[in-house]
Amino acid sequence: MNGATLQDVADRARVHVATASRALDPDRQFMVSANTRERVRQAAEELGYQVNALARGLRKGFTGILGVVVPDIGNPFLPPLLRGLDQQLGARGFMTLVAETHESSRNLRQICEHLISRRVDGVIVSAAHLGDGPFLAGVAKSMPVVLAVRRVDAPDHYTVTHDDALGARLAAEHLVDLGHSLVAQLRGPQDVSSFNERTEGFRQVIAQRRCRDVSSDETAREPTSVEGKRLAERLLRRGHNRPTAIFAQNDLMAIGALEALAEAGLRCPQDISIVGYNDAPL
Repeated sequence: MNGATLQDVADRARVHVATASRALDPDRQFMVSANTRERVRQAAEELGYQVNALARGLRKGFTGILGVVVPDIGNPFLPPLLRGLDQQLGARGFMTLVAETHESSRNLRQICEHLISRRVDGVIVSAAHLGDGPFLAGVAKSMPVVLAVRRVDAPDHYTVTHDDALGARLAAEHLVDLGHSLVAQLRGPQDVSSFNERTEGFRQVIAQRRCRDVSSDETAREPTSVEGKRLAERLLRRGHNRPTAIFAQNDLMAIGALEALAEAGLRCPQDISIVGYNDAPL
């Protein structure tokens, strides 16, 4: 029987609807005798009754659901992050709802507003841009917010990030230590904290070592392989100012740069060295 209600279960088990509710609630089963619990359980099974977990959660003040907002599910950096969240949160009884913003702050706002309306227990955001701080501060008044991978300008958010400036310094130092004197970076959107800090880390090394930064002033519209290829192609057309080494601010842009080299008849690393950021399996 489809669409069975709790009242249907109570009628089949010949108990009051409140008794049926308690019998089917793991936290309140102790209030009902074992015989009654079994009668209610059997009636629910026969009728195909499904407990409304959302309604139960709202009554108790939690739903067991967390939102996870990411910029691009196609980025190979994200599946290990999502898997780790699922492993840790699943062990604690939580389910996750994943949504992607496609690097749009407008989409971020719509997604968070939708999650608030769904009464989720909290949200993990890895798609924030630097200017999203005030909005996320407002979201935090409705539910807990944790920022992952990227931070915002506002300093009072729970945030889990790594040291992007240090990572970029290590990449730049590796290229310089290989003997490269003309180096460039492919920059991601600079209103994203991780790319902003990678830019600064790279520049710190250039300022300290005997080499020239021949990077383009242009940044990627999105941190994708298509944009990495486009920016790398611009660098390859420079003739005598062409870099001999490129630091791509994420692995997707590094893959795009490799495609640009191949189409130009160049080899990596024999003609131009390329290093990416994120250590994606790809």
